[in-house]
Amino acid sequence: QIQLVESGGGLVQPGGSLPLSCKVSGISFSVGAMGWYRQAPGNQRELVATVNFYNTSTYADFTKGRFTISRDNDKNTVYLQMNSLKPEDTAVYYCNAEIREKPISPTRAYWGQGTQVTVST
Repeated sequence: QIQLVESGGGLVQPGGSLPLSCKVSGISFSVGAMGWYRQAPGNQRELVATVNFYNTSTYADFTKGRFTISRDNDKNTVYLQMNSLKPEDTAVYYCNAEIREKPISPTRAYWGQGTQVTVST
């Protein structure tokens, strides 16, 4: 069974840093694009950053160079390094991956369970 297992998150003061990681567990044929999304209370889930198999990344404007996404294809893991955190970054962060389970399977989107990030004094 394919699962996305997130780690990291927690409480950090404004201006601080926090790393997130997300590993694909279970057997899969290929892992395509991976990304991070977030959802604050009362808001819709929004894109934070994505990275493709070749480590080409895209970012939401609000990251403004503060966040860095990367991946390790050998470990099927995606990372998000968050620096200069602001209170408005407080949200549940979800990882996402486009996975093909078998060679003849269609690509499906899988989601992690979410990890809480709280930026506060």
